Amino acid sequence: MSDEKTNMEPRTLEGLAVGTQLRGKIKSLELFGAFVDLGIGIDALLHISQITPRVKNVADLLSVGQELDVFVLKIHAETKRVALAMQRPPTVSWDDLTNGKQFTGTVTRIERFGAFVDIGCERAGMVHVSEITDGYLSAPSDMLNIGQNVDVWVLKVDRRKRQIDLTMKEPLEHIEEEDEEIEALPTAMELAFRRAMNSDGKSANDVSRREKRRNRSLEQEDIIARTLRAHSETD
Repeated sequence: MSDEKTNMEPRTLEGLAVGTQLRGKIKSLELFGAFVDLGIGIDALLHISQITPRVKNVADLLSVGQELDVFVLKIHAETKRVALAMQRPPTVSWDDLTNGKQFTGTVTRIERFGAFVDIGCERAGMVHVSEITDGYLSAPSDMLNIGQNVDVWVLKVDRRKRQIDLTMKEPLEHIEEEDEEIEALPTAMELAFRRAMNSDGKSANDVSRREKRRNRSLEQEDIIARTLRAHSETD
């Protein structure tokens, strides 16, 4: 905890920010909570619901003049009111949780079935033992320790039950496959046309060969005829 966050130097309401950690002094106790002097000229409210551990009576845990560390939970600039909490307020809302979104969190609890990871939301997320690594893992404690920082991805969110399922298995990068040009299959009509073209081509070749043979035959007959005439004239 740095001196900048915990000292009692005078502050202004405008200088506060949600989530800021401060050290204050209890000015008074009420049934609904305690008023805390933060050195900003107004007393901030620490509601009984934000006192940890939970108590039925504020006086069971707190007393006037006691100094304690608190976090800024809400700031109402118009009414000049500040709400405090004894635990750091969530930095991630339920609306921020979408499947596949990555967070860096801290392991807060380890069980046989998995580990709980604080990602800054109201509730810690749970990483099942099967989601810790691709390989076989007999127990989460074989790989994780409490207080360890890990990268996780949102697997499933149940907002009604306030449950967050996480995975430590880094998802494969989505590789967009290039569209391949696929030659369209010929239709029945095109096939028939091609067969007809091939058939016509074959017939034309046959005709050409027959014409060549006929021409050669005519040439031979002409040669024979001229030869016979030449012999006749000689005789």
